[in-house]
Amino acid sequence: MSAKIAFQGELGAYGHQACVEARPHHDPLPCPTFEASIEAVRKGDAELGMIAVENSTYGRVADVHSLLPESGLHIVDEAFVRVHINLLAKPGARLDKIETALGHVVILPQCAGFLRENGITGRTSSDNAKAARDVAEGDDMTVGALASELAADIYGLDITARHIEDHDRNTTRFLVMSREPDYKKRGNHGMMTSFVFRVRNIPAALYKAMGGFATNGVNMTKLESYMVGGNFNATQFYAEIEGHPDDRNVALALEELDYFTDHLKLMGVYPAAPRRHEKV
Repeated sequence: MSAKIAFQGELGAYGHQACVEARPHHDPLPCPTFEASIEAVRKGDAELGMIAVENSTYGRVADVHSLLPESGLHIVDEAFVRVHINLLAKPGARLDKIETALGHVVILPQCAGFLRENGITGRTSSDNAKAARDVAEGDDMTVGALASELAADIYGLDITARHIEDHDRNTTRFLVMSREPDYKKRGNHGMMTSFVFRVRNIPAALYKAMGGFATNGVNMTKLESYMVGGNFNATQFYAEIEGHPDDRNVALALEELDYFTDHLKLMGVYPAAPRRHEKV
């Protein structure tokens, strides 16, 4: 019996595509929500979870960073998926007859230019693959779905317009989550370390906390803040840096960070994906 990898969405979703590309020997396990994907891994129904965290056009995926620290899971890998958006429709449908396109709230802005130029009204669906399934199960030739080529194959739809995204490098980044951490150095493109922290209630605490990374030559690639528990006075930060905690400069930077924080939690240590270093 093959190991499983959980993702948010239905078969044919971009999360499914990420699973196929990054973990081809795992069986994809569709889940209705990110919470359900995380729970599937936590309960042992899946060995890994494929969690979307940000898109190069849309930005970060809402609420995911607040879910990860409480998940009990660990980041063991990252995957960058080139998101090609396609307009799918019933077999025989014509592009000039499509009036409405169904798509997730995240995907609609990514092809807004194409929809506007073709006089197509975007309508929100809970999932892109579900949009494709709904079109396949319906009988309206004027309704299309914004989804992957994989979804077209799964649901027997025609691709009436291919690669309609507004930006030609539209990419979604996923984190691969596991019940157990993997701290060994691996991969050929360096290592990444992710963590969350809350600074102490002292003047210029964040500035001082970040100083250790600059003085030790550690490159911080991401720093994002979000409220904790709806409290305006409780701000947590999610950060990603290049390097491994065993590297001398990283160890020194984290030691200095710890001095200025009242909460510091390592989220994962994982190899940098090759696509991280591609020039845009």
